[in-house]
Amino acid sequence: MSSLANGGRRKSNSESSSMDVEDEQIINKMVSFNISDNLTDESDGGSFVNGVKRRTANPRITRTSQDVEKGRMYKGYRRTKSLYGVMPNCKFGPCGSILDDSATSLTIPDPGSQKLNWHKPPLTVLVIKKMHDENALSAFTQLVKWLIQEKNMAVYVEKAVFDDAMCSENPVCRGLQKQIKTFEEEKDELTNKIDFVICLGGDGTLLYASSLFQASMPPVMAFNMGSLGFLTPFSFQDFKGQVTQVLEGNAGLLLRYRLKCVICRKDSQMSKIPHVKQIQRSHSTVQSKTHMLVFNEVVVDRGQSPYLCNIDLYVEGKLVTTVQGDGLIISTPTGSTAYAVAAGASMVHPNVPAIVITPICPHSLSFRPVVVPAGVEIKIMVSPEARNSAWVSLDGRNRQEIFEGDSVRITTAQYPVPSVCAKDQMDDWFESLAECLHWNVRKPQKPMPTLIDSPSTNSLTGNSDSSS
Repeated sequence: MSSLANGGRRKSNSESSSMDVEDEQIINKMVSFNISDNLTDESDGGSFVNGVKRRTANPRITRTSQDVEKGRMYKGYRRTKSLYGVMPNCKFGPCGSILDDSATSLTIPDPGSQKLNWHKPPLTVLVIKKMHDENALSAFTQLVKWLIQEKNMAVYVEKAVFDDAMCSENPVCRGLQKQIKTFEEEKDELTNKIDFVICLGGDGTLLYASSLFQASMPPVMAFNMGSLGFLTPFSFQDFKGQVTQVLEGNAGLLLRYRLKCVICRKDSQMSKIPHVKQIQRSHSTVQSKTHMLVFNEVVVDRGQSPYLCNIDLYVEGKLVTTVQGDGLIISTPTGSTAYAVAAGASMVHPNVPAIVITPICPHSLSFRPVVVPAGVEIKIMVSPEARNSAWVSLDGRNRQEIFEGDSVRITTAQYPVPSVCAKDQMDDWFESLAECLHWNVRKPQKPMPTLIDSPSTNSLTGNSDSSS
């Protein structure tokens, strides 16, 4: 009777047991995300997009029906907390389901299972330090000396570090120079030479490290020696133990999405390619800076012009709006806590596959920031009615002017930045919000004072004595 009064009926024991069996079958079908299967290129028969692995027939990562039914595969990596996306075989009622297309089905990676896996011991390490900083120089000499003498690793350092007067006057730094391999930005290619990256500095140092790898990037470990340190979770005090843990493979990873940005000039060959995903670096030159992987954001603004920035915004080839204001920010989830949040955007966790579109001082009260799915193509063009040109900057660098007919084409890049976590993806991010941005910091509300028994309080609580 009580179950009917609550608007439902009591489930029988047979129904409950059948539901438990169905739940167990669903759980057995869920497999963990193995980072070793995803930090690969497309030569293994699959394709990798920011930790999202396309289903492939490669036997190295294929889950057979026998393995799924027995629940043996990756059983040792069963997760205690998970974030699951839509399953490829998800059904909607008795008749509907997702189209089973093995070429387009995607699996959303679980943040809890993104662990670093070295296929072979790392032998080379790139150390990037903050320039003109005495504390960073002291840490640099300690770290490099330890990596060479204790870990027997080949250390790469930018040539500009030794050209700095602060380093050239340091005897320890001069002594290490003979044991270090140097490189020059825009001249030497590092993609296939470096196994591991260590940053000594602030957030800008990590952005610079990202710019050095315009394809696959090695795992990067960032020590905080800058002003803010939102992206640098490690403290240098115990660097030996922390680096050793990473070199042994005992570390979690956060795959930070990057944007692929291509600036196409009017009537150029690249402007005729249907989708920005099909544009390869061979279509442009590295020196021209028209094809870049961006870590934080792409900014299109009015520059020094006194007029409004008048630009057209396209999403997947469709004109969605015309921006009239100071400009537009196209950012990654990581970049949502940089320039975009200052312009009013929401803060998006770096593991969320998305692109954030944020106007800069729009001349419209209703123009709010929006979030679109990762992988869509965003195109920005100077409007034909614009009074002036516009300027584009990529992570605050490589500033270029665009005119009517030019276009800035953006999508999610294939190669993320694999950042090593100090704790895990969630703790690191929320600690950065609290410590660096003072997120939701305020004086706590005082508790309700203890109520003293009185006729007024008794009447409120319904305990008044009615002796009459």
